Amino acid sequence: MKKRLLLAAVVLVAVAMNAQTVKQEVKKDAKAVGNAVEKGAKATGEGVKDAAKWTGKTATKGAKATKKGVKNAAKWTEKTAKKGANAVSDTYKDVKDDIKKKD
Repeated sequence: MKKRLLLAAVVLVAVAMNAQTVKQEVKKDAKAVGNAVEKGAKATGEGVKDAAKWTGKTATKGAKATKKGVKNAAKWTEKTAKKGANAVSDTYKDVKDDIKKKD
């Protein structure tokens, strides 16, 4: 009877120690997961912040390029319109001169 009681006590102590070890391992794992989640959230936050800066810079560059393109297009249109007007004027003069010659 004493042997069985002693054996039961030893088994109980072993089970208790094993349970304590498992509890500690679970705690460690939970802490590791928490740290990984925290690091991931921090990295995501930094990535979002960097992406917002890049988007702002790119949008500013795009707006400047568009403004410059519109300005250049306006100059080109003005020059082309003047050339077209001059060509029409010259043609009108040529036609007028031809008509005078035929009369």
